[in-house]
Amino acid sequence: MELAAGKWDDGIRWGATASFALHAIAILLLLLLLPKAEPPLPLPDDGLSVEIVPQAVESLKMPEPAKAPLPEQEKPEVAKPEAEPAAPVANNPPAAAMPSVAPITLPVPKPAEFVEARQLFSDKVLADPRSRRAREALRGLAGSERNLQLCDLEALEQVRRAQPATAPDALAPYAMAAEKVSGSSVEVKGGAFRSKRKWYNIQFKCELDAGSGKVVSFAFLVGDAIPQGEWQEHNLVAEDGAADQ
Repeated sequence: MELAAGKWDDGIRWGATASFALHAIAILLLLLLLPKAEPPLPLPDDGLSVEIVPQAVESLKMPEPAKAPLPEQEKPEVAKPEAEPAAPVANNPPAAAMPSVAPITLPVPKPAEFVEARQLFSDKVLADPRSRRAREALRGLAGSERNLQLCDLEALEQVRRAQPATAPDALAPYAMAAEKVSGSSVEVKGGAFRSKRKWYNIQFKCELDAGSGKVVSFAFLVGDAIPQGEWQEHNLVAEDGAADQ
């Protein structure tokens, strides 16, 4: 009886051992037949740098955990809008601060001054033998008319000496305005003298000696040419014959 029980125990052990061996072989075969898992391939490095660019689309906001209110928590200050840049200050002061500037007025040109004769020539001209007819004509004149003719003679000679190129040959003391003869003084403001068939304005002041009747001082001023369109109005001619100057 004990012998049979021992054989039964041996059979159970052998069977358990054989079953375990069969299971182990089956598991090993399954492991060998399964495909091997390949390791994940590494991502290719393209060398690009990553830059965070803000997106136009609003990102999703995760709900934040509720925070317990702090006791007597101060309210955050509202951000003040950025002040606009101040306008550039002009260097020019305001009109009110600028000193008043008087309008600029151009200086008025002074009238040409009279030329004071340093030497007198009428007496020498009359002493020349070629002036015989002039001397005879002056003897027939008296008073203011003689003084005027002597001053006219002095005026022509002064212009000829001052401006030799003009070569004046006639003078009309009252062409543009009446002359003024007072005693031994003669003043001509609107006279005209002829030079190379053209007429020019002239003014002069003449003083004579009451005793000798000779010119003792003379000053003159030569003006611009008189337009030819005005000649006829003032009895001015280009040459002698049409009018007696």
